[in-house]
Amino acid sequence: MGKHIKGVTSIKKAVYDRIAMQDDISKAEIMNEFQMTSSSLTRLLEEMTNEGWIMESGFGQSTGGRRPILYRINANFRYIFGLDISRIYSVLGLYDMRMQPLAMVRWSMDESMTPERLVQHVQQQVEQMLSEQGIAHNLVIGMGVGAVGPLSREQGKILNPLYFAAPGWKDIPLRRWLEEATGLSVTLENGANTALTGEHWMVRDEHIQHMLYVHVGTGLRSAMMSNGHVVHGAVDMEGSIGQMIIQTDGPRLHGAGNYGALEAFASVQALEQQVRARSKMGRSVWDSQVAVKPEAINFTTLVQSLETGNDHIKEIFAQSAAYMGIGLANLINILHPEKIILGGVLINSHDLFYNTAIAVAEQNIYYSNSYRPVFSKGLLEENAVATGAAVMVWHEMDL
Repeated sequence: MGKHIKGVTSIKKAVYDRIAMQDDISKAEIMNEFQMTSSSLTRLLEEMTNEGWIMESGFGQSTGGRRPILYRINANFRYIFGLDISRIYSVLGLYDMRMQPLAMVRWSMDESMTPERLVQHVQQQVEQMLSEQGIAHNLVIGMGVGAVGPLSREQGKILNPLYFAAPGWKDIPLRRWLEEATGLSVTLENGANTALTGEHWMVRDEHIQHMLYVHVGTGLRSAMMSNGHVVHGAVDMEGSIGQMIIQTDGPRLHGAGNYGALEAFASVQALEQQVRARSKMGRSVWDSQVAVKPEAINFTTLVQSLETGNDHIKEIFAQSAAYMGIGLANLINILHPEKIILGGVLINSHDLFYNTAIAVAEQNIYYSNSYRPVFSKGLLEENAVATGAAVMVWHEMDL
């Protein structure tokens, strides 16, 4: 039974979405999924081809008659920007209609990167990318933004996120500022949701309906997809996973949040804080040939020490990853996703963290005979948020 969709615009977009799901699709394959007459679909495909949304890509195999015409979306008909605003770095990408990146730039979110400075930088990069690619401004559909929360998607505002190095990140009307600076339509969403959207796009041919994304970095963020749609709560609190209590009498991170919360054990800040504390107390942390003063300890020095085989740092990372695994198991036992994507600088810092977190999670997941979730770092990794932000605009556009 094919899909029955009301409205010419919605039919057009649904057919376009179906063509985008695979390269080189025939009219017969499209007909299998939509309640349309052959003549109606032929007219619609001709209209979309004449407008430039899709293009003929050759001929398929004959089944006894004429070889069927194959279609695919026209990658260079329009373009979309995707912006990732995170605490450690931000990323801006320019994408074609197949979500292939044509240009990508990354910059550090240091003490100088205030909201005003970021908007100015994005404006400059947008103009430079379009100029270098020879793309007219009016061919850009818009810009999707995946940002650290909490935020208001409806108001287009970043509310009061923690741990930005630069001052001023509170109650920022980011959507309005970016639209005024770039002249583009802007859509704001939290970064965990756009990362999940991007990773789901990359495996769209697998038809996964229930997917969990967890970002482990300066803070912890999560997003869930059910029946192919991102789940939104009553409020945007993407960092709530960090407040999951895993040890009732445990510490708090920087004296805030819940006691024994996951973020106090498994985050970049927790690792830095723990190593600094051990170092100040005179406890052995560094190998004899390398020593770092407590005030100079940061995540980069920790990863460097881990890569050189420092047993003390290795133990701290492994313990942090084990706590992360417990948090993952708690989420999975509640949500039962088919696939779990792990991202963020801590996940990608070293295989030790990723592998340990998964091993502990698997040991603590309640399995039924028919449920075995799949773990992955994802295909996009550090570009997941920006790519997913562009995909979000792609999904919401009108033809």
